[in-house]
Amino acid sequence: MSAPGPSHAPTPESEPRSSPEPGSNPGPDPESDPLGRERAHLAASRAALRAMREDAEALDIRDVTANWVNAAVLGAQIDERIKSLADLSHTPLFFGRLDYLHRVGADQAEGAEGERFYIGRRHVHDAAGDPMVVDWRAPVSQPFYRASRKDPLDVGLRRRFGYTGGELTAYEDEHLSDPAESEERTSKLLQAEIERPRVGPMRDIVATIQPEQDEIVRSGLSGSVCVQGGPGTGKTAVGLHRVAYLLYAHRERLARTGTLVIGPNKSFLHYIEQVLPALGELEVKQATVDDLVAPHAEVRGADGAGAAVIKGDARMAEVLRRALRSHVGVPTEPVVVVRGSRRWRVPAYELEEIVAELLARDIRYGAARDALPQRIAHAVLVRMEEAGEAPDDRVQDTVARAPAVKAAVKAVWPAVDPAKLVLRLLSDAEFLAEHAEGLLSADEQRTILWPRPPRSVRSAKWSAADAVLIDEAGDLVSRTHSLGHVVLDEAQDLSPMQYRAVGRRCTTGSATVLGDLAQGTTPWATASWAEALRHLGKPDAAVEELTAGFRVPRDVIAYASRLLPSISPGLAPVSSVRESPGSLSVRRVEPGAAVSEAVVSACAEALRHEGSTGLIAADARVPELAAALAAAGHAYLSPGEETTAQARLTLVPASLAKGLEYDYVVLDEPAAVVEGEPDERTGLRRLYVALTRAVSGLTIVHRDPLPPALGQPGLHPGPGRPSGVSPVAGGA
Repeated sequence: MSAPGPSHAPTPESEPRSSPEPGSNPGPDPESDPLGRERAHLAASRAALRAMREDAEALDIRDVTANWVNAAVLGAQIDERIKSLADLSHTPLFFGRLDYLHRVGADQAEGAEGERFYIGRRHVHDAAGDPMVVDWRAPVSQPFYRASRKDPLDVGLRRRFGYTGGELTAYEDEHLSDPAESEERTSKLLQAEIERPRVGPMRDIVATIQPEQDEIVRSGLSGSVCVQGGPGTGKTAVGLHRVAYLLYAHRERLARTGTLVIGPNKSFLHYIEQVLPALGELEVKQATVDDLVAPHAEVRGADGAGAAVIKGDARMAEVLRRALRSHVGVPTEPVVVVRGSRRWRVPAYELEEIVAELLARDIRYGAARDALPQRIAHAVLVRMEEAGEAPDDRVQDTVARAPAVKAAVKAVWPAVDPAKLVLRLLSDAEFLAEHAEGLLSADEQRTILWPRPPRSVRSAKWSAADAVLIDEAGDLVSRTHSLGHVVLDEAQDLSPMQYRAVGRRCTTGSATVLGDLAQGTTPWATASWAEALRHLGKPDAAVEELTAGFRVPRDVIAYASRLLPSISPGLAPVSSVRESPGSLSVRRVEPGAAVSEAVVSACAEALRHEGSTGLIAADARVPELAAALAAAGHAYLSPGEETTAQARLTLVPASLAKGLEYDYVVLDEPAAVVEGEPDERTGLRRLYVALTRAVSGLTIVHRDPLPPALGQPGLHPGPGRPSGVSPVAGGA
């Protein structure tokens, strides 16, 4: 990480320059008050942004469109423009400044000779069109993230700004070309931004993007990228900022093809939904994998782990393909087309050749079915030409619609409903056995068969895995629409068939895959990114690993990393770059004492600190803890509900904790979290997720023994600890 050095100012060299005391007079000379000058530029920039918005609102399109359709489209575009120009009062308009050196040469940065640029979340220009704030995605902004003393990229000074409640209160300089500042130092403003308390939904990291993250963010649209990142490495934020960058660099193309962010659940999507709008991007859609396949079947049932694993296996794709192609029959009768007084005959053997040729092409079932009548009509036209007639394309289309041709197509290549195909496979043992031969064992077939077949598609209680199978069958019949770019987060938890479902949405586009193999908590979690990318249809995607942790404190991530040898051998642990070690407290409740009371007490302690608090517990223990919190008078939120200054405690089932973060986490009974999963390895991975949700402090409360891989922190208790508190790291 390239860290700024001290600013040259009549203030302590190691401290960023802050605002004067309230009520003081900074003086009229701007040279003696650089902070005042920066505030003035902020005020002028906000005024310019308001003017840009007012200009957009004042546009009159009544006489510039040809019809009402064009007027509606243009009106919608203007409305979106007005929304994008909103000035968010608590979101800094700019967060940095670049002063380029006066240097002439072929390697000069684009448009940068001796100029000064303020770097922010969006572009702002004055009445003359000159930039007052430059979008962080613009090429001229890239050195803000990449420049270092070893490679300054023509930057003489990089300035970072500090804000409090939307007000500019401090700045910090790094003179990249000054030999006196050769020593690398940690930026206090950068560190403060990284460690700022988390209240409310996830926010952007545009002011703190690191060079290794920026390389991923700015990678091209044509290639797919897979980001392996441990807890707190910023992989989700990197993926979202990559979408924002691609929309900036390829806006017209992605406006036509579309973009999509796929998350693990609704709570997670709600948590991240404000990041892209804060960056000025309002049109990116968000969904879960279940949302993608929901139009095909209403999910009202659930599979056991065994059945879900088999249904999610990639072998099911071949089972479905075989079952679908089995509907194609062998022609046994000729086709006779009557036109006027003539009868034209296509013999059965020629029909069989046409069908065999279409099957050999292995095109989609529906496309082949649509092509078959045209092929038959073409054979008729060949006979017409041989007889001296001169038919044209209109005649061929007429023949293709002839009753005899339609009847032949219906008999040989019947229409197939994807849901009915899956229904038959899961309810007809003989049909399944015929098409799963050599793919699924007899035991596996029995596992996925319904014990009581439903009467119809409508009455079937489809599971989430069934819906994915129907989506696969639907794509075998007709091609799924492909988007320009898809971001897939928490990707380690997808089954091979789910990967295929996502891959169908970006066959002609690219993907950003985000995840952590150590956090795979489903029975079908992927074992390697190479395998996952193959199922996704992106085997050539570049795999990047982020190991620098910006969210989880040092002591907390070190403690959680004790589980890595058991859950993901060989995976590099996260190395926290935060200055604060955070707090880690492991509290053992004496036998016979109520764990819930100790948990409530720990929550009360956490709430005395600034920021959000998450109480994470095994799903089965949530009702008991909810009752204990209510009895103690503690109001709490559910995952997905936004924390505020008044409501800062969230009760989180362990199954929904992934991707969320809280300043302080109280973890109830780790053993219960592990035991709540179908096997120990999955349980330990679930525990790893729960342990790494804390941004400032983690308190573990337990009565049952901890998993052997964890043990105790191994430090001495802090002073003043009540009895029953096990060793504490980093303070309270």
